[in-house]
Parts: sequence; structure tokens; C-alpha cells
Amino acid sequence: MTVSTATLARRIAQGRGHEPADLVIRDVRLLDLVTGALVPTDIAVAGETVVGTYGRYEGRRVVEGAGRIAVPGFIDTHLHVESSLVTPLEFDRCVLPHGVTTAICDPHEIANVLGTAAFDYFLACADRTVMDLRVQLSSCVPATALETSGAEIGAEDLARYAAHPKVIGLAEFMNFPGVLAADPACLAKLAGFAGGHVDGHAPLLRGLDLNGYAAAGIRTDHEATGAEEALEKIRKGMVVLIREGSVSKDLAALAPLLTLETSPFLCFCTDDRNPLDVAEEGHIDGIVRMAIAAGVPPLAAYRSATLTAARAFGLIDRGMIAPGYRADIALIDALESCSVSTVVCAGRVVDEALFAARGTVPPIGRDSMMARPVAAADFAVSGSGRGRPVIGVVPGRIITEHLTHDLPETDGTVRADPARDVAKVCVVERHGRNGNIGRGFVQGFGMKRGAIASSIGHDSHNICVVGVDDADMAAAVNHLGTIGGGFAVVERGVVIADLPLPVAGLMSDRSHEDVHAALLPLRIAARTLGVTLAEPFLQVAFLPLPVIPHLKISDRGMVDVNRMALIDG
Repeated sequence: MTVSTATLARRIAQGRGHEPADLVIRDVRLLDLVTGALVPTDIAVAGETVVGTYGRYEGRRVVEGAGRIAVPGFIDTHLHVESSLVTPLEFDRCVLPHGVTTAICDPHEIANVLGTAAFDYFLACADRTVMDLRVQLSSCVPATALETSGAEIGAEDLARYAAHPKVIGLAEFMNFPGVLAADPACLAKLAGFAGGHVDGHAPLLRGLDLNGYAAAGIRTDHEATGAEEALEKIRKGMVVLIREGSVSKDLAALAPLLTLETSPFLCFCTDDRNPLDVAEEGHIDGIVRMAIAAGVPPLAAYRSATLTAARAFGLIDRGMIAPGYRADIALIDALESCSVSTVVCAGRVVDEALFAARGTVPPIGRDSMMARPVAAADFAVSGSGRGRPVIGVVPGRIITEHLTHDLPETDGTVRADPARDVAKVCVVERHGRNGNIGRGFVQGFGMKRGAIASSIGHDSHNICVVGVDDADMAAAVNHLGTIGGGFAVVERGVVIADLPLPVAGLMSDRSHEDVHAALLPLRIAARTLGVTLAEPFLQVAFLPLPVIPHLKISDRGMVDVNRMALIDG
């Protein structure tokens, strides 16, 4: 980014106090990320850059800090905006007031539906957002050959976007078996971004295989779910992104690792968090709050959320409140509560007028739901019920167990067994390519009646439906086709709650407040079916994710992720 000599001269003059600063945040206690001290000071800002700290200033505009604590704007180091269920511009409105001034996103979900048009859309949105929305280019579209996606993106497609100023590098390389096997397509993508930033995605990978994976130039990982795994990864030069999303909740397991000594190697990310959880728990601010409550030293938590995150992704212009740094600042009442009351983003005080001035970007993918209508008979599972593979849901994690159960059968058809918490799960191909339906069983939802369906089905985003009644499952799937995608809850043939997501079947075209309001009755409706999971809809969405151990399902059938192979029958 080029800077004129006149701009530099203004920054110097305002920093020295020779002329009034464009903005002064007066009378704050600045969190010193070096020592952890809270230092009384003013903060002077020229344009979008901090020019003065540890002093007193006059300004053309003044924000009264009134003794509040000033911390750097938070950085979410890995997320999928689509999983917030709103468009990037609405995500901006939802999350920026929580102090998240930089978000590093992977449009992997919409890319699996629409291909490189997803990059064009997200980059156009990133040029409009108030927050600095950075894009990592989706590296695995499709994620594996074990599922049907709506698009394929190769190394040459990625190369066309590599030089865009909003692009940081290559997003999570989830095909870690392909990396370890030196698959030519994987190597071509990695070679195209050699020397740049490449995100990792390597759940449970340890030992010499981890060495090989990191040797390919992969720098981060957000799939560590245990402290020993995370410690090995940071010792081997990776930065671990501690994830706390709506489904995947790894903070409790990793918090004991986060100390003052390790804070330069650990960041925070949400990966997937919906507006209901943002409203109830916060975003990165909520993770900081939870980390401190779990015993993490406040200085370590705030370093990880800001300075470490910036440096891990080469964003050397932010992460501290210091002269010459981007003026991303959150004012909070106390370190422990991390309650954000005022946000400054690139020198601008965040308010509704700032959002209103952004302009708009037309949404895409409104005609992406191309699944054929289904009937109850399409979900019949034939064969013996003995020794059936069953996906075991682990609450708070997207890793699933590979269970085996004897299930009831009638006339050669295997049935769900709600008395033992075993429901049926099916994946219906929705991109209009082959009409596949994968069939299997899942344990852990607590469902006693009906069905819930989602057109969000990581990573290829076919329709995933969980139910104990085949007719209700069919009704839920067909309803999603009618509303352009989303979530649906059906009981006795009646849709009792839904949320349309017409933007590629992944995002709403409405406000985050509207989505929040719609999620509440959906959660209640799921509970009326007996569902016990705190976030059942995103849990459904992760059942078709065949790059996360141990047992998953795709439109082609049940997948043994450890062997990366379909299971016969």
C-alpha cells in the first residue's frame, strides 16, 4: 500500500502534537501488550493510523474514553462467513460491534456450490465492508473425491486471484492425505503459493506425518482438539488457531496450553458461528472472556486475539495500539469481562451511519437448489441390520465416532431405533449432477420424532437430513427445494419451523437480527422432536464432512474417514 509524502508529513506532525490529531480517544487505560500494564493515556489518530500514545493530545474530533481500557481490534484468524448464515456485508454489521476489526475468511462453502464466482462475490464484498475482510483462496474444491460438489477449482483458477490485495494466501488444506501422498493436484496448488501463507487442516495428525505436512509450507492449523496435539504442532513451527465455534468447541481443552510463553504461537478463531451464538456469547470477545475465565492470563489472551494473530498472517500493520499501526481499537470496561462499548476501525468510529454508507453487493446463487423431489421410499435402507456402521456424534466436536450397532429390520429394510437414540441420516445431491442419495445412521441427536434437514452440508453442501420417519425426511428435503435452501424441521408431515437461506442455499438475504429471530423457533422446534444437542443444525451440517475423522456420510454413502473410503452396504 503506497502512502504519499503529504500523508506521512501529517502523521508526523500530529504524532508530535504540532497540529491537532484527526481523532483523539481521550483518557483511556491502554493495555500494554509487552508488560500487561494498563497505562493512562490519550490515543491520537491521523486518518486510519495511530500516531500517538503515552501522551496527551488535542483533536479535531474527540471520543471520551472515560477511563475505559483500550485494546487492539480483534482478529478472527479463520472463519467461513457463510456459516454465520448471513452475507458478508451483514456479517460486518453483526461482528464488528464486538471489536472484530479484521476477519480472515475462507469462502470454501459457497465456492463448493458456485466455483470461482464465489471469489468474485466475496472480494467485491471485502471492498465494501467496514471491517477489513481478508480472503483465503479455497484450496480444496471439492474437498475429496468421495462426494459430489457443485464446482471444481484447480491450481490455475487459484493463481488468477493470488495477487488481489484482499487475498492473503491459500485456505485450509484439508486434503492432508493428498499432501502426504504427494498428489500432483495438491502439489500444484501448494507450489503456486510457495513462500506465501498456506492454512492447514490436519485433525489428529502427529509424528512424522505432521513433519511431512508442515514441510509442504503449511503454517497454521485450527483442527487441534487436545493440548498435546497443539503443543506438538506449535513446537514444529505451526501457529495453532484455537477454535471456539457454534459446534466445534476446543477452547476448554487448549486453554491450559495458552500462557505468556506460548501466546506468540496461539491465536483464536471461530470457524463457524451463527448469529444466535454471537448474540448470546459474543465473537472473539466472547472467546477472550471464556479463556480468562478458564485461567488464561489476560495478557496472553489479548495477545493471542490481536498481535499474534496479525503476525501469523503477515498483517504487520496491526495488532497493537502504537504509532504507525492501523487504528483498530476496542474500548472495554474490564479485561475479564471484555465487554466492548466503542469500536474504532481504521480510524472510523463504528456506528450505523458508517454501515449505511458502504453501498451494496448483489447476492448470488439464488438458483443453486437443483435436487429432484424425493419420496419416503428413496430413504429406505435395504439389507441386514446386523453390524451396521453408525456415526457417533460427540457434542461440542465435529470429530465423530465410528460405532457399530445391530438395528431393527422389517422385510429386508433397516430402520432407525429412536429408543437407542439412533436416527437415520441421508445426503441428497442438490447440484443437479447425478441425483445421488447416501443413506446411513447416526447416534447422539436424541431425536424421537420427525426430521430436520439442512442445505448446509460441509463441504460440498448437498442436503443432509436426519430423522426417524422417512416421510418426514422427504417432506423436509422437498421443502428446502421450495424455499431455495436453508433449514427445516418437520413433524408428521408438517413443517413446524424453517429458515430460508436463498443465497447459494447457505446464507440469508435478510439482516442478522432477522436470522437470529428465526433461529430461536428452529431451536425450540428441534427440541420438540426430542433433540438434545445445543446446536443441532450445524451438527447436521458437519455429518457430511469426509475430511474429519472418523465416520461421515456423503451423497455416495457412508465414509470411513480413517481409510478415506466408502463403506459397502
